[in-house]
Amino acid sequence: MMHGVSKSSVPFGSSAPVGPPPPGTHQFSQTNFQNGPSTAGQQPHRFQGPPPPSNTGPSYPPYSHQSQPAYPNTASTSSTTQLANQLNSMQINSYGPGITPSTRMSTGHPASFQGPQLPPPTQQQIALPPGSQLPPPANNVNGHCVQPSLPPMARQDGIPGPVPPNPNLQQLSGQPPGPGYHPQQANYGPRMAGSQLSYPGAFPGGPAQLPGPQQKKLDPDSIPSPIQVIENDKASRGGQIYATNTRGQVPPLVTTDCIIQDQGHASPRFIRCTTYCFPSSSDMAKQARIPLAAVIQPFAIVPSNETPLYVVNHGETGPIRCNRCKAYMCPFMQFIEGGRRYQCGFCNCINDVPPFFFQHLDHIGRRVDHYERPELSLGSYEYVATLDYCRNNKPPKPPAYIFMIDVSYRNINSGLVKLICDELKTLLDKLPREEQEESSAIRVGFVTYNKVLHFFNVKSSLAQPQMMVVSDVGEVFVPLLDGFLVNFQESRSVVTNLLDQIPEMFADTNESETIFAPVIQAGMEALKAAECAGKLFIFHSSLPTAEAPGKLRNRDDKKLLNTDKEKALFQPQVNSYEALARDCVANGCCVNLFLFPNQYVDVASMGLVTMYTGGTLYKYNNFQLNADSPQFLSDLRKDIEKKTGFDAVMRVRTSTGFRATDFFGAIYMNNTTDVEMAAVDCDKAVTVEFKHDDKLNEDSGALIQCAVLYTSISGQRRLRIHNTGLNCSSQLADVYKTCETDALINFFAKSAFKAILSQPLKTVREILVNQTAHMLACYRKNCASPSTISQLILPDAMKVLPVYMNCLLKSCVLAGRPEIPTDERAYHRQLVMSMGVADTQLFLYPQLLPIHSLDLKSDAVPAAIRCSEERLSEGGAFLLANGLSMFLWLGVSTPPEVIQGLFNVPSFAHISTEATSLPDLDNPLSKKLKSVLEHIQSQKPYTMKLIIVKQREQPEMLFRQFLVEDKSIYGGASYVDFLCCVHKEICQLLS
Repeated sequence: MMHGVSKSSVPFGSSAPVGPPPPGTHQFSQTNFQNGPSTAGQQPHRFQGPPPPSNTGPSYPPYSHQSQPAYPNTASTSSTTQLANQLNSMQINSYGPGITPSTRMSTGHPASFQGPQLPPPTQQQIALPPGSQLPPPANNVNGHCVQPSLPPMARQDGIPGPVPPNPNLQQLSGQPPGPGYHPQQANYGPRMAGSQLSYPGAFPGGPAQLPGPQQKKLDPDSIPSPIQVIENDKASRGGQIYATNTRGQVPPLVTTDCIIQDQGHASPRFIRCTTYCFPSSSDMAKQARIPLAAVIQPFAIVPSNETPLYVVNHGETGPIRCNRCKAYMCPFMQFIEGGRRYQCGFCNCINDVPPFFFQHLDHIGRRVDHYERPELSLGSYEYVATLDYCRNNKPPKPPAYIFMIDVSYRNINSGLVKLICDELKTLLDKLPREEQEESSAIRVGFVTYNKVLHFFNVKSSLAQPQMMVVSDVGEVFVPLLDGFLVNFQESRSVVTNLLDQIPEMFADTNESETIFAPVIQAGMEALKAAECAGKLFIFHSSLPTAEAPGKLRNRDDKKLLNTDKEKALFQPQVNSYEALARDCVANGCCVNLFLFPNQYVDVASMGLVTMYTGGTLYKYNNFQLNADSPQFLSDLRKDIEKKTGFDAVMRVRTSTGFRATDFFGAIYMNNTTDVEMAAVDCDKAVTVEFKHDDKLNEDSGALIQCAVLYTSISGQRRLRIHNTGLNCSSQLADVYKTCETDALINFFAKSAFKAILSQPLKTVREILVNQTAHMLACYRKNCASPSTISQLILPDAMKVLPVYMNCLLKSCVLAGRPEIPTDERAYHRQLVMSMGVADTQLFLYPQLLPIHSLDLKSDAVPAAIRCSEERLSEGGAFLLANGLSMFLWLGVSTPPEVIQGLFNVPSFAHISTEATSLPDLDNPLSKKLKSVLEHIQSQKPYTMKLIIVKQREQPEMLFRQFLVEDKSIYGGASYVDFLCCVHKEICQLLS
């Protein structure tokens, strides 16, 4: 939150540090921390945090593409044919020196895309026509680059008429060399060689088709391919052992399968960084504008072929910590004086070693028990916490799960209530437990509700369950303590009895109104009374319109789109939900919400408590029992079995010179340092941004320690520690060389999705484009070998950043279109806010697999192809998945044997697109495709419902939204056009 800066909007990854600096650091004035000129009143374009509503600290709601008919078919044929013609007319052109044209989909893209046999060049060059004579890319590039009749970005902040070419960057002209681009002395290391691609002529696009000779087009194969990058990394690092024994090494991509061996730094499954080499000074950081961030997924699943985390137990004394900064004992502590003392790697304080922990040092100054102690030799491990770390200094009780079912008319009528009750009978046997335990320690409770609440006593000694009604929903209280939360094994017969009775009990209901906030309140009060943390599983279907706290009205308003008031659609409509979220977090109550809407339900308000408490939001639009049950039940089963930490607090400590300033995720923050999560599961990630508060030392590097204090599923209080070390350098080239695009895009998505709560979407989109251009221009100026300005030069580690950035700009959250339901946008926004790197990567750039050419003998999933219509073929079948939706697209001339093998029907015309799953058939093709589907599904938190799409039929419009390299029917730019747009911005910055 930036209190000091009034009206400026700020680039991602550069708001001023939050709160007072830690003791011992100098208090800088606000402006010192800004990117761009530090003269007051000239703050560059940046994001402010949301207006401080109740001091809730950073973070608002995460995102998912429910593939119901959310998008009516509005594509005019013209835009699609135009796109088709545009793509068809692109041809391969003359390449720069020494590069042979590559055939489509072969392994060798021009030089910088070769496989691992060459040392990878560090940059890629694409020659573009001379700077400013660029024709504008096709019409409106996501509303950033071109506006009819005005120069780019002229209308920002309502400036009338033409203005200097790019108001965002006015400060750069006519000022003493600011932090932007002053001539660099030779302090940035050697220039790096790069491969070069050039093509003459102009670009595809609207106004560019001028009369005269046919112009050459930019060939899509000549621009960096995400698929090529993914495949190259798999080829060079897949299936190998990756040992974390070196500070600052860049891990394999998140899309590469390998075996990770912890040898002193946390596995990249737990922590990934936007760059593994931090710039040594804040001036350098401001110059490059690369966000310095870590994406931390503290409970990530460790596969069975890797070692699980060790648990260290020091008994009564508890974990050993630095006296000054309170960092936990870890591999970064240096033992001195024969092992009697140690120097903290984070704050350099010298501490005595407690007598019980003393050990002699060997000839290289390392303790002789180094490899026997996880906390000295591993990047990640757990400590058993002592009573000092527990609420009220009492050992915690095991957590509880409360199932709260909306029994209003619609849910009874659709068969949903019966479905839930039937499923719980078998599901409760699968509650999570520690490996060594016979049965789960988790207790369960049951509530049903419509306009009133019904609590059930299911004590094991009862013959029949007893119902107690709470009708005063204004002041909710828990009518019973004994018998509400029970052990399922002990109360099995009473619980089963209850689950059989609920659907019948409410069978004749005609109550259609519901309450919502009092339901959460009741669940929280029940956990509070039982003195335990836990999760509420709420199954709800409509806008809560009954008279009660948290009552909502339908406020959906398409007129707000693309106005300054659009941000209100993403904020809760009443304040009470934020206060409720705060109480839930304080009591360790996590809320999982399963929504079954058939119209607007105000996800931005209803999902808020879920967001802040580390819960998960699921949404099934227009739920149909037969079509949607498998997806819902699979989500419910996965969720109940997830590895989860309860009542958690996370603290991120750093070595001197930098600190954590901003946090994004399904979290709540009461102050600037403690990240509070009522629960945190294996899929939730917190993205943490760092800022310099001094110079960093190249020798000691930048060290990060993430500690999560939590209660385990068995009720044990524990600390989970993840440590990682990054390099530091005064050479910009080192910073660019070790960037990770997938982590960068996770950071940009979350910071943009947080920024839209407080700024117009247009501003947010402009900042994203501007920052992309800035990072690339800085590289071009300071690290690349000299070349003509018409060449677009991309650092090797960032060469696919533009395609991902364009995908983010085209996401339904940032592209406000009347065809896209507000709830869908709020839902996607909320999901993305808690995603880890692998999930944002697939979500923004879906996986597209050719199915007609499956190798039935091999176990491997086929190599993906680029997400563009021109990669599809009429004679093929293709599978597309983005983690939330899954499509099987069938070309009109798909071979009959493929159709027979998959659907058991004779021809294309016989395929029904109503089915949401493939029939179980006993043939190699069907079995192979099923195993591919299962493999893709197994790695993702949400169950994807399969949608079958036939070429040239209506649902194809929905499928096309996911071909992210193409121009969107809703006006988003194609990848080619966006690259041209970014290149123009870079040329302006450099000229």
